[in-house]
Amino acid sequence: MVHVRRGGYGIRKAGWVALVVGVAFLYGCGGSGGLSGGNQVNQSPSSRDKLSGVISDRNGVPIAGVTVTLYYNNSNTAAAATTDSSGAYSFTDLYNNQYSDYAVYAEKSGFAFYPSVTDPAGKVMREDFNGNYRTVIRFLTMPSHDVTGANFTAFRPGDRLASLPSTGEATSYAAGDDYSVRAGVTWPATRFTDHQDGTVTDNLTGLVWLKNAGCFPPAGWSTGLANANQLASGQCGLTDGSLPGQWRMPNVNELESLVDVSQAAPSLPAGAPFSNVAQGNAYWSSTTYMAGIANALAIRFTDGRWINGQDAGDGSFSNTKSSSSNSVWAVKSGGTGTVKLLATGLFSGQGGGSGISFGAGDDPALQLGTPLTSPRFVDNGNGTLSDTVTGLTWLKKADCISGNWSDSLTAVNALSTGQCGLTDGSSPGEWRMPNRNEMLSLADRAPTFPIANYYNGIPGPDGVTVTFTPVFQSFKVFTYYWTSTSYQPDSGEAWSVYSCDFGVYNHAKSAIGYALAVR
Repeated sequence: MVHVRRGGYGIRKAGWVALVVGVAFLYGCGGSGGLSGGNQVNQSPSSRDKLSGVISDRNGVPIAGVTVTLYYNNSNTAAAATTDSSGAYSFTDLYNNQYSDYAVYAEKSGFAFYPSVTDPAGKVMREDFNGNYRTVIRFLTMPSHDVTGANFTAFRPGDRLASLPSTGEATSYAAGDDYSVRAGVTWPATRFTDHQDGTVTDNLTGLVWLKNAGCFPPAGWSTGLANANQLASGQCGLTDGSLPGQWRMPNVNELESLVDVSQAAPSLPAGAPFSNVAQGNAYWSSTTYMAGIANALAIRFTDGRWINGQDAGDGSFSNTKSSSSNSVWAVKSGGTGTVKLLATGLFSGQGGGSGISFGAGDDPALQLGTPLTSPRFVDNGNGTLSDTVTGLTWLKKADCISGNWSDSLTAVNALSTGQCGLTDGSSPGEWRMPNRNEMLSLADRAPTFPIANYYNGIPGPDGVTVTFTPVFQSFKVFTYYWTSTSYQPDSGEAWSVYSCDFGVYNHAKSAIGYALAVR
């Protein structure tokens, strides 16, 4: 798989500079604003606006000693402030004109953060800092008044924003596998509600799906996206009163949520009330594959396998946007489900203010789901990482366990402190091999180079400098990581996740792969 840098969808920050207060900021294309000391930014006689906020944990306890960075996008320079004992920080003397594009983010060892802002001029969004995808408060134009309420919530190890559902696995094939552990939230007793108006609610996720999964003929990605966006009552058996714009093409996490790994042809929960589920082609997601934006991630429901490139040997399944003919299964937001799905990590406005998406209503335009904290993972300093989005704890050393599926499963089950860099006091039996949903939860779909390289802190083939601390240690690139979930059509195979694109693919259990450990 080759990464090609393409123009037009992302602009890198040029010349990331040290976060030193006291550097001069350029004012647009001419002149400069000086710093008079402290954490003042862009001092000028006509502009003395202030930006301030508070950082506290989920219980409202203030967090002192947090470094808050104010990045000035117009000159690629930055200043920093530190929260006091009340969790407060502030910046003064900010520009408020057409050259006042600022981004604010927070950092402190042992914590993850997610922002909020009360001023309508600010927007919570992800931004690309030389391959580090931070969640920031962005002011494309700073308003001509003091901005308060640029706040952050701090998350500690053990906190979580969302829980993962179980996979649906119905049989155990080895000790410690998916079914024997049964990790994840149990599905509702009544998984789907058929409203008899052409819509079906998934009570696990709260999403509302088009009942007729084959209403639209297979087509290219852009056509499928448009068909979903234009869907309304009176089409496809709908009598729900819906209007164009309420339906959409699902992102890849939404589409994946329908997969039941215990079923095949189709790989949907038994008794699901859908009709005309396509078997001869895959289903599009609205999630573009960022390492090759001519492709979009897709899933086939004959078995739940992800599609990236040409599969099935004869190329009968493919995900090239312009030349592949795949189906679209329209979805719209509904009520609250048992779980809330994770956002994919794709975002708009990479490096600029105009917003980047690849079609109306696609994944980066909508950014639906539980958002990703920044940074997401907390290094516990004992060989483990805490995911503040899912609450899971992961083995940091990603190349320690390898072998066939059975041997890897045994090694993970026996993992304990003193092995694989662990000094956490863990005992055999506390760790498990991640199931399909748990392994997929690690994916961040923003990187334009292999996801494993992103977690390693290694630049992609274009030589872009990554300026952040690696998350995992030695995450292997261009290889498969086992899940504990077996492949229903052939129990001699198991689902694995490819570390480049974090797609899900079936492999013989006798093959050699790597394994992470989770608890």
